Amino acid sequence: MTRHRRSWPFSAILLAVFGVALVCIGAFFMFLRPPLLPEDVRFVGLSLQQLQAEQPRMASWLERVFQVLGGYAVASGILTVTVAVTSFRRHERWALLGVLAAGVASIGWMAVVNFIIGSDFRWALLAITILWAASMGMFLVELRQAAMRAGRAE
Repeated sequence: MTRHRRSWPFSAILLAVFGVALVCIGAFFMFLRPPLLPEDVRFVGLSLQQLQAEQPRMASWLERVFQVLGGYAVASGILTVTVAVTSFRRHERWALLGVLAAGVASIGWMAVVNFIIGSDFRWALLAITILWAASMGMFLVELRQAAMRAGRAE
């Protein structure tokens, strides 16, 4: 039995790169992010020292919260890469709907909130959001091209 080797459509490559970016975001949250970033201090109006004086366990709690959030981002990235190399690569329409909904709820909303709060990371998150959106757009372009080729073949 021979397996037909499928090519890698550009949409699947973009989505896989986006998934890797999510894994990197998650790793940052899990291993590198301090309890408060400078932007957090600006937004909340309290330094880490002031916060610890009022709530001594807050920094430890925030560290755990960000570790959990990071774990979810890593998991989302792994699942995104998996979808990219399987159903998205095969141009299954349900994959587009799932990736669209997941992207709006995750990186889309994260980018919006980071612009609202004036985050130092807003432009990097926007770039990652554009990568995700480009994979959606390319998926649709590739579907249309395939439909046109099929129409000419008839």
